[in-house]
Amino acid sequence: MKRILLVILLIYVAGYVALRVTRAEVWEQDGQSYVIFPENMIVLYYAFRPLSYLDAMLTGMGAHIGPHQ
Repeated sequence: MKRILLVILLIYVAGYVALRVTRAEVWEQDGQSYVIFPENMIVLYYAFRPLSYLDAMLTGMGAHIGPHQ
């Protein structure tokens, strides 16, 4: 049972890291880096929100739904 939970946790973290690497951008207005969650997949934002809070605490990278306006 512990192995299954560990595998699920690793897949969850790997999914966030993949999203972070492929969807990161620097907003020109404040010079900060953000993970940009797709507007049409809002479920990703809610699924990965706990990791994005941890990411912000550790690295300062914010999160945003859709492109900055």
